Amino acid sequence: MTIDILNIVYIISGMWEVYEHRNVLRRINTLPREILKRYEKWKDIVRLSGPKGLRFIKGFHDESLEGKWKGYRASRLGLQYRVIYQIVHEQVHVLVFDITSHDYRRK
Repeated sequence: MTIDILNIVYIISGMWEVYEHRNVLRRINTLPREILKRYEKWKDIVRLSGPKGLRFIKGFHDESLEGKWKGYRASRLGLQYRVIYQIVHEQVHVLVFDITSHDYRRK
């Protein structure tokens, strides 16, 4: 019951939750500082306005993926790096699956 109340609060306030897969947590220490800064900014935007807010900032070039990654989305963090994520619930949850060096092959 508490979870339902929390979800309602997030919907009303427009806040989104960003969850990071363990792959992201392992990789985050190896990323260049500039990419980390852009990733933190990316998370701030998603938390405040959801994935739709990313479309208003052309530098992120947010797009849906195809093939093996169908159902996922990707945003640019730089020329080489992308954040791959999935919208879990249409209103409040975003799961960040990986931050990759523009390599969309699943391992």
